[in-house]
Amino acid sequence: MISKFPAVVLLLLFTIGACGAQGIRKLETRNLSLRSADKTVVIKTEIARTDEERSTGLMHREKLADGEGMLFVFARDEVLSFWMKNTLIPLSIAFISSDGKIIEIRDMVPNSLETVRSSRSVRYALEVPQGWFGRAGINPGDTLILADL
Repeated sequence: MISKFPAVVLLLLFTIGACGAQGIRKLETRNLSLRSADKTVVIKTEIARTDEERSTGLMHREKLADGEGMLFVFARDEVLSFWMKNTLIPLSIAFISSDGKIIEIRDMVPNSLETVRSSRSVRYALEVPQGWFGRAGINPGDTLILADL
C-alpha cells in the first residue's frame, strides 16, 4: 500500500504558503524626512500607493512605534477622507500638499467610522501614532522632503 501522507503534507504546505503570500502584502518602506524651521526628523514609513494599499492602510495592526508611519500617495490633488474602520490604534494624520507642505494635523479615534477630511485638496496623507507629530516637534507649515520619495 502506498502512503498518501507525503502528498497531503506537500499540498497543505503549498496551500498555506499561497494564502500567506496573498494575505500579507509587504509595502515599500522608506525613511522620509520632515523639516521644521530648526530641525529635520526622519520617520520610517510604509508607502501606500495603490487603491488596495490605501484602503487597507493600518487596519488590524495592534501597534505602531513612535518614529514609524504610513504615507498615502495619491496621483492628483484632491480633498481626502479617512476613517478608522478596523484600525485598532489611535493615530494622527497630516494632510500634505503636492509641494510637501503640511497643511493640517488631526487626531483620529480607533475603530471610528466618522470621516476625517482634509480642509483642502492635498496629495499626501501621513499617519503616525497619535501625538507623535507634537512629540517630534512637527507642525502645520513644516515640510515633507519629497526628494526622499
